[in-house]
Amino acid sequence: MQSILLCILCCFIFLVEVISFSAPDVSPATNCKNEFFSWKQQQIRYQQSGPPSGPPVLLVHGLFVNSDHWRKTIQGLADAGCHVFAIDLLGYGYSSKPKIGSAEAEAVNGENGRPDVLKSVALGSADGRSTRIKDIDLKHPTKSPFNFFTWSSLISDFTKEVIAKNGVCLVANSIGSISVLQAIIDNPSLYSGACLVTPNFRELHKAEVPLSDLAMPVIQTVQKLLREKGQGLFDALATPSTVEQILKEPYKVQDAIDDTLVKVLLDPLLIEGASDIVFDTLSYSAGPLPEQQLSQFPEDKPVWICYGKDDPWTPPARVEALMSKPCVGKVIGWDGVGHCPHDEAPELVNPFILEFMEEIVATKKSQGFNLLSLF
Repeated sequence: MQSILLCILCCFIFLVEVISFSAPDVSPATNCKNEFFSWKQQQIRYQQSGPPSGPPVLLVHGLFVNSDHWRKTIQGLADAGCHVFAIDLLGYGYSSKPKIGSAEAEAVNGENGRPDVLKSVALGSADGRSTRIKDIDLKHPTKSPFNFFTWSSLISDFTKEVIAKNGVCLVANSIGSISVLQAIIDNPSLYSGACLVTPNFRELHKAEVPLSDLAMPVIQTVQKLLREKGQGLFDALATPSTVEQILKEPYKVQDAIDDTLVKVLLDPLLIEGASDIVFDTLSYSAGPLPEQQLSQFPEDKPVWICYGKDDPWTPPARVEALMSKPCVGKVIGWDGVGHCPHDEAPELVNPFILEFMEEIVATKKSQGFNLLSLF
C-alpha cells in the first residue's frame, strides 16, 4: 500500500497551473520534426527517423511521458538502418486530449463492444513462483477513453495509415507494453513481434492490490477526491528541480537525468487538459494485465523482454517468470539499471532490440517466408 501511495504522490507532483502551447517544430530531445496524424478527429503527435527503406519499428512510451522519452532509442536504431517511428498516445505528450465524458471522447473509446470482465485468470506474483487466480475487470471505472483498448486501436491505425508496411516491430516501455501486446492480439497480421523494455504489472489494478476488498474502497475514495479536488494541491510543485527529484526514484543511472529530459517530460504536462488525464489514469484500476495477454498471444509473434534489476517498481522474479509463456523467447535483466533502461543504458537496449529484429528475420527465412513481405 505504501508503494501505491508513493506512486500516486510522485505522479501528481508533475501537475501545475495550466498553460497553453503547442509542440515545437522540432523536438529538442531528438532533433526530429514533430509530425501529426489525424485520427478520428484527434491529432496524434509522432516522430520518425532513419531510412524509409529500413525495417519499420514503432516505439510506444510509458506512463505520463511521451515519444521524447525514446530520444536515445530513436537515434540508435535509425543509425543502424531502421525506419523508426515514435508516437504520443492519445492524451499524452502533444497528442489531443478530448474531454472525458464528451461526445468526441466517447467516439474514440476502444472499450466499446469489449467484454466487462475476464473470469479466473492466472496471474503471477512478486516471488515469481506462486500463481494467483483473479477476475480481471477490463473497463475503465470512469468510462474514460484513455485506456489500453483505445491505444491499441490507435497503434494499429497508425501502423496501417502512416507506417503502411507489414511486419512492424513494436517496442514499448513500462505501461506502454500493455498497449503494444493488445495491439498485436487485436491485429496480429500487422506486426512481427514485440520487444518489451520493462513490462508493467500495474499495482493500482484491482486484481493487483493486496486485500482488494478492503483496500479498493479506500483507494477509490482517494482517486475520486484527487480527480475532483487535486489540481490546486500541486500547483506550486512542478518545477524542474522537483521533476528531477521524482525521476531519481525510478532511474538507477541518475546521470541520464539531464535538463533536456526534465524539460521534454514536464512541458507537455502543463498543457490544458493534461492534468485531468493524469488524475483519470491514476483511477484506471482495470484493463488487461501482462500474464493474461501473453497467455492469449499468437505464438508466431515472438516477445523478448528486458528490464533493469535495480528497478524499484518491477519485481525481477515476476518478470523472469514470463519466460514460461510460449510466445516469450528471451528475458534478460541488467544490474545497475532502473525502470527506464532505454534512457539509462541505451548501449544495452539498442543492441537488444536489433538482435530481436535480426532473430525475427532469421526465423522467417528458415520458415521459407518471402522477406520482402515483412517490411
